[in-house]
Amino acid sequence: MRPVPTILHLDMDAFFASAEQASKPSLRGKPVVVGGLGPRGVVATASYEARVFGVHSAMSTAQARRLCPNAAYLTPRFSLYRQVSEAVMELLRELSPLVEPLSLDEAFVDLAAGPAPPATASAAREAGERLRTAIRARTSLTGSVGLAGSKMLAKMASEQAKPDGLVVIEPGTERELLAPMPVRVLPGVGPATAEQLRRAGIGTVEEMAGAGEAELVRLLGKAHGGSLYALATGRDDRPVVAERDSKSVSVEDTFDVDLHDRTRVYGEVMRLAGRCVTRLRAAGRSGRTVVLKVRRYDFSTLTRSETLRGPTDDPGVVREAAVRLLDGVDTTGGVRLLGVGVTGLADFTQEDLFAQAALEGTAPAAPAVRARTGPGGDEDAEAGTRPDRPGEAAGEGVAAAQAALAGDAGDVTGAREGSRRWHPGHDVRHAEYGTGWVQGSGLGRVTVRFEQPWSEPGRVRTFRAEDPALEPAAPPPLVRRDGGPEPGRSGGREPGPPGGQAPDPAVRPEPSRPGASSSPSGSSASSP
Repeated sequence: MRPVPTILHLDMDAFFASAEQASKPSLRGKPVVVGGLGPRGVVATASYEARVFGVHSAMSTAQARRLCPNAAYLTPRFSLYRQVSEAVMELLRELSPLVEPLSLDEAFVDLAAGPAPPATASAAREAGERLRTAIRARTSLTGSVGLAGSKMLAKMASEQAKPDGLVVIEPGTERELLAPMPVRVLPGVGPATAEQLRRAGIGTVEEMAGAGEAELVRLLGKAHGGSLYALATGRDDRPVVAERDSKSVSVEDTFDVDLHDRTRVYGEVMRLAGRCVTRLRAAGRSGRTVVLKVRRYDFSTLTRSETLRGPTDDPGVVREAAVRLLDGVDTTGGVRLLGVGVTGLADFTQEDLFAQAALEGTAPAAPAVRARTGPGGDEDAEAGTRPDRPGEAAGEGVAAAQAALAGDAGDVTGAREGSRRWHPGHDVRHAEYGTGWVQGSGLGRVTVRFEQPWSEPGRVRTFRAEDPALEPAAPPPLVRRDGGPEPGRSGGREPGPPGGQAPDPAVRPEPSRPGASSSPSGSSASSP
C-alpha cells in the first residue's frame, strides 16, 4: 500500500442530467431524467432533484414517470456529453499522464506519476480541490473526488463524497474503515459470491478478513478467494492503466414495439452494422468476428457469430456477415432487441474478398458459412438458407435489407412526425428566433424553448413539425469563451423576464409570426 493517498478517483455528479440542467437554464433546480422515452425506455441518469422521488439509473422510464410525473424527460445528447468528457479528461491529464477512464464521467488518476507528486495527504487533498475548481470553471459541472492509497478505496471515497465533495482515506486506516461494511462493497463480490459467503456465516468485510485466506480459498477457489482476502485486508495493488484495450465494439437497440416484418428486421440489422463500423473506425480498430444479438418477443436471447478470414473495418463486409447471421434466426414471433458487434479487434485490416464480392452480387456460389450460437442459443444453422422461409437464398435477404436501408421497403427507424422527428431535449435553431431546445412534440407540432446555457430562462414557442425555418443544431458549449453577444440570439428579440424567472405558462402572448404560437398545441414529451 502507498504511504500517501496518491490514487485519485473522479466521478462526475449525475453527469447526463447535470449537463442538461447546465445547458438549459429553465431546468436548473428541477427534476430531470435522461434516458429512453419509449414504452421500454430505461433511465440513464436522474438529477438529484428527481432522486428524491425514488428515481434512479436502470429504472424503467415508465416507473420513473409514475414516481416523478413532473420531471423533464429528455433524450440523451451524447455529442454534448463527449464534449464535456473530453474537457474533463484533459484536466486530469494535466495532473498525471496515468489516467484510466472508466466511462465518460469517471476515471482514476495516479498522482504519483505526475509532474508534482504530492508528498503528504494534505498536498493530495489540495490537488483534488484544485481539480474540482478547474472542472467547475471549465464545464460549470461538479464532480466528486476520492483520494486513497489504492483504486478500491479511492472509488469508495468518491462515493462517500457525493455530491460535489472530496474525501481522503488516510493510509493505515483502511481496515478500520472497511470492517463494518457489507461484503458487496468489494470488487468481485456479486450476488452469487455474497450468497455463498452468507451461507458460511460471512456478511461483513471484517468477518471475511477474520475467516482467513485459507477458508476463503476453500469456499471460492484459489484465485478468487486469495484476491478477495487481499481486498478485505485493505491490500489492492492494481495499477492505474492509461490505455485500456477494448475487446469488442457493439451497438444495440430496443424497439418500442416488437418488429414482425422481416424486411424491417433486415433493415435494422444493416443500420446497426453501419453504426458499429463507425464506432470501430473511430477507435482506429478492425475486427475479425461479427456478432449478432437477437432478443425475441418472449425475452429469449440468441447470439450468432461468424469469424471472417481476417480483420476488417469495411461496412459492406460487416453488414453482409450480419445479414448472413440473421438468415439463421427465426423472427416470426417478433423481435424486441437487435444488436451487432465486432470482436477479435486488431490494428490492421485484411479484407474478406469473398464477402465483398457476395455483397456486390459478383461472386460464385460460396460454401455455406456456419453461424455459431452463444451460450443458451439454438443449434448451429446453415447461413446459406432461410429456415423461416424455405428455399429463399441468403442473397435475397441482403437485397431486402439494402432496400429497407434505402427506404424502399418502408420506414426502418420507427414512427415519425411526418418526415422529421424532434427528440425532447435536443438542440434546434430557428431562422428568426435563434437557438433553443425541443421541449416536446406531438400532433404535428413541436414546442421549442429558446434559451442557452448563459441566458435567462427563455420563452416557449410552438411550430409545425415541418416548419422549414426550424432545423437541428449542435449543442452549445456550457461555458462561454468570449465576451461578445450571445450566439443564436436575434438582438435580444426574446429576452427572459426580469430577475431570471421563467415566464408564467398561463400567459399566452400573441403569436409574432404565422404558424407560431407561444404555447404548445400538441402533447409534450417533457414537463420542465
